[in-house]
Formats: sequence, structure tokens, C-alpha cells
Amino acid sequence: MNMGELTIEEISRGYVNTGDTYECIFCKEIFDAEEVFKIDNRFITAKKAIQLHIENEHNSVFEALLQLDKKYTGLSDIQTELLMLFATGAPDKEIINSTSANSISTIRQHRFKLKEKEKQAKVFLAIMQALETTKVYEPIHKGATQVDERYAITVDEKEKVLATYFKNGLEGPIESFPSKEKRKIILLQHITTKFEVGRKYNEKEVNEILKLIYSDYVSIRRYLIEYGFLDRSDDCTTYWVKDV
Repeated sequence: MNMGELTIEEISRGYVNTGDTYECIFCKEIFDAEEVFKIDNRFITAKKAIQLHIENEHNSVFEALLQLDKKYTGLSDIQTELLMLFATGAPDKEIINSTSANSISTIRQHRFKLKEKEKQAKVFLAIMQALETTKVYEPIHKGATQVDERYAITVDEKEKVLATYFKNGLEGPIESFPSKEKRKIILLQHITTKFEVGRKYNEKEVNEILKLIYSDYVSIRRYLIEYGFLDRSDDCTTYWVKDV
């Protein structure tokens, strides 16, 4: 799982909720959202199950995050070591006996640097959020059934996702269909361009077009309707591109 694509909230809680599943960001363990799990003679939800999984398998989100590669944490070995010790609540006089830091003043200096790092991180996040307001976003189709953050799609983001799934070019097929909502919408937007605006299609014609894109064409057809890209008659015999 690419940490760079996760939100701060997802990283902080240690798992991703795709709607259908809960997935641990540390080991990729997956819990079906519709399944009930029996743990210690109790029946619990998937959300509670993954929280217990993180506690039992990774000790805590805090410890699991500290064990990530330096390219993700940006922490030095001594900083990681000290943060683990700071979490115990032990005073500096006790910590010095458990670390490679050779004096209390060194430990206090690291405390100060970590606090400064936290302040800088907040400002940097604010800068990056401000940058988002300068980006060019893709227009939202009028048929969208629920407009939210899933539709905040930049031009660069769209190009990257399409290149990832259409490995043989935009006219070719895809090998898999994404579960993440934003990626799903990007692919559905592109797939909709395969249909002529103003033309009416019967179900067989729709299927023939979608079969060239993905093997599970029935699911794609359902998604196109569900997300408001295509509309159909009450008897489900006629399909057309929704007003764009």
C-alpha cells in the first residue's frame, strides 16, 4: 500500500475503509465490511476487528508507524528510539539509561527538535492544502448522484490513474477495476466517452462496448448507471449517456 496516497486520517488510524472492506495499512490484512467476526467468544464488526488486529499484531498504530521505513517517517534512528521511550512516560533521567543519547541535555535537545519538526509539519501541510486550491480540476458530470471529495480530481491525477489501468493505451482493455472510489470514478468517466451523446443503445450494444474494456462488463454497466454516467429506460432495454 502506497503511504503517499493515504490521508492523514487513514494513516493515524492504521487502516483504510474502502466501503466494502477494512484494510490494514501495515500488513494488508483485509476484513470484509459485511462480515461479523468471532474473537474471544465475542461477535464484533469488521471495524472493531481491524482495530483489534492492529492492537494484537502491531501493538499500536504509534509503534507500527515508527517501524516504517525512514523514507516515510523522516526520522533518524535516535529520534525513533527516543520517541518509543517518550511514549512510556519515563523521565529523562531514566531514559538516558536506555538510549544511545549520552546526556540529559542531549535528550532535551532532541525533544526540542521533535517539537520544532511537529510545528514545521503543520505549516507544510497547510502549504500543501493551499496548493490544492491552485490546481485545475476535472469538471463534474451533471449526472453525479452525490458530489463530494471523490470528485476532486485534478488533470494530473486523472492522467496518472488512466495510465496505471490502461497499460496498453486508452483504447485498450484493463486487467482490473479499482475499488477506491476516486479511481473508480476516473475510469467510469473515461469509459463513458466510448458512448455517443444523444444516441440510444440497447443492452446488447452496451455490453459489446464494455466487453472490449473489461471482462466483468456487467459490473461496469451497473456502475455507469449507479454513478450517473448512463441512464436507462424503466424496462432496462434502452441506455443513453446522461446529460453532460
